[in-house]
Formats: sequence, structure tokens, C-alpha cells
Amino acid sequence: MEDKSMHPGMNPINDSMLSRESWKIFQIMAEFVEGFERMARVRPSVSIFGSARTSPEHPYYKLTIDIARELSDAGFSVVSGGGPGIMEAANKGAFEGKSPSIGLNIQLPHEKAGNPYQDISLLNTFFPGRLCL
Repeated sequence: MEDKSMHPGMNPINDSMLSRESWKIFQIMAEFVEGFERMARVRPSVSIFGSARTSPEHPYYKLTIDIARELSDAGFSVVSGGGPGIMEAANKGAFEGKSPSIGLNIQLPHEKAGNPYQDISLLNTFFPGRLCL
């Protein structure tokens, strides 16, 4: 009988790689649990997401600061991606207001850090797009 696991189109399984990669699911779950626990107490809130490439000179950047500040002063926490551009403007407006500014940051090779306008900052190192890198 032919051993189909040794088919020319199938690569042999590298057990050391499989074990290491399989354990990543627990790290991903830990990030989700931490995020849910920290965000569960944040109520009420609104999310503002937008382009990371919007410059501080752009009218939408300035408008986003104003909107986020108004929402924050009205009692809404503002949740953003924590990066530059519109996300930074949202965090900045909320940071200047009465309610928390929250950044949901992801670790990316070209991003060194989240913006400085975050009262609460969550960092996800296992963002789905990075799992294949």
C-alpha cells in the first residue's frame, strides 16, 4: 500500500515549527482577553478611525480634533487606532477633553510607536495581517 503522506506534492511536517506556531494561538487569545477586560469598563464610547496618512495641516485632521473633543466633553470615550493621521487627531481631541482617549495599537514594522495622545493604550502584537510575516 502506498504511503500518501509522502506524496511528492506534500512537504514533510517540521514538528519544531508546528509546535512553536501552534502555541501562538494562546498568545493571540491572551491579547484578546486583556483587551476585552480593559475595554469592558469603557462606556459609553465612540470609535473614530481614518487614514494614517492625513497630515496635521489637512482640514479633516483639524475637524477630527474638534469632533473628538466635543464627544469627549459630552462624556464619550474616544477609541481610535492609535496611529498617526486621523487616528492621532481623534486621540488628540479626546485627550484634550474630559473623557478617556483610547488607542488600539498594532505593532507594525514601519510604525515605531502609537501617537502620544492616549490615556489608555492597548498594543496588539499578533494582528492578523502579521501572522504570516
